[in-house]
Amino acid sequence: MKTDLCALSATELLAAYRAQTLSPVEATHAALARIEKLNPVLNCFNLVDQQGALAAARASEARWKKGEPAGLVDGVPTSIKDIILTRGWPTLRGSKTTDAKGPWKDDAPAVARLREHNAVFLGKTTTPEFGWKGVTDSPLTGITRNPWNPEKTPGGSSGGSAAAVAAGMGPLTVGTDGGGSIRIPCAFTGLFGLKPSFGRVPAWPLSPFGTVAHLGPMTRTVADAALMMNVLALPDARDWHALPYDARDYRIGLEDGVRGLRIAYSPDLGYAKVDREIAALVKKSVQVFEALGAHVEEVDPGFENQLEVFTLHWFPGAAYVVRSIPEAKQELMDPGLLEVARAGEQFSVREIQDAVQKRGALGVLMNQFHEKYDLLLTPTLPLPAFEAGKEVADVVKERRWTDWSPFSYPFNLTQQPAASIPCGLTKDGLPAGLHIVGPKYADALVLRAARAYESAVPITMPDLAKLAR
Repeated sequence: MKTDLCALSATELLAAYRAQTLSPVEATHAALARIEKLNPVLNCFNLVDQQGALAAARASEARWKKGEPAGLVDGVPTSIKDIILTRGWPTLRGSKTTDAKGPWKDDAPAVARLREHNAVFLGKTTTPEFGWKGVTDSPLTGITRNPWNPEKTPGGSSGGSAAAVAAGMGPLTVGTDGGGSIRIPCAFTGLFGLKPSFGRVPAWPLSPFGTVAHLGPMTRTVADAALMMNVLALPDARDWHALPYDARDYRIGLEDGVRGLRIAYSPDLGYAKVDREIAALVKKSVQVFEALGAHVEEVDPGFENQLEVFTLHWFPGAAYVVRSIPEAKQELMDPGLLEVARAGEQFSVREIQDAVQKRGALGVLMNQFHEKYDLLLTPTLPLPAFEAGKEVADVVKERRWTDWSPFSYPFNLTQQPAASIPCGLTKDGLPAGLHIVGPKYADALVLRAARAYESAVPITMPDLAKLAR
């Protein structure tokens, strides 16, 4: 067993609990100690419930000692993004406008399922205000930082979740993804993250950003994500968008490999500008799939930049959020969110309906594309992590976070499953991400392909020793 308990995956922890070589209390103490040590540097938790976590861990330890674990993740330290309702804890959404008094009586579906399976909840992770952008800083919690280099952003909007798992503060976390908010921070922090097919993981309340918004797992191994999907994808009647329940075990077939699969590789989707170092790392990762027996063809899917279409879906959602806040409180909000909301207010019904039609055409195009190709590979992001506290890397060339995330949001529009898996480090020691996109509803295939790659190129953790100095 690894000597650092915080480096163990959920799958490894469960095996150790079963063998009674490690207890949930020991694992939880280790995670809490790591939070105490590194959260002042990274600022990834905005709520830590030490007492509640240890009580849950002791209850789990008693079940394991009796040989009677209750649930797939019984005793595994887990965090929840502070966008997702969690009973008994404030869900502040990175905003000073939210009343912390509550009452907080409800679990969102993902939290309810994890609680039923006896995950040990450590606390809530930071988010930009209402999850509006692809980096993580907010008026409420300040700047969240990247474990690989605290001067850099971990991305967003699930940046607190990503920084926590990458730094060993519990192996499991739940993120949301409305335009890349799972995949962006996973690419910047060297994690695996899956945006499942829309509706695969039930959500409630419905996101103000509408039907581009997904929930999914963020982990250090693909097996852990498959394990989490078995829990997160369980049904919940509160989500009227949810897919019919599929009682699949996502761990079955995970090791089946990619031999014989038809895989398309697009280095830039035909229009994106990609950092040379990132492009080289992604191209090298594609060669791994060829070595594993897949048939890889370099080809673009054939659509133009979808920024305008996505903007016409996303910005009105921001406007809806801001309209719900009393005007007197709006001065407390992130100025960037207010700018986006004002832009969203200006769109006409005709413009929005035109974007809806274009979105539908994009979905059809990708359905037809996947009649020929089982998977599509691209970079997750065109650049490595940049300075923390900034929305964009280059203020001359970029205005909003969507200008540097061209690979992620198209597949929120199409609602396809898409994952990011680490594919190497830049010369400055920052992670790059490989984007694996599957046909709609082929979540298990995306996981299987990611696991095949991981078997050849294991995921590594950052050197955390320097952070604690």
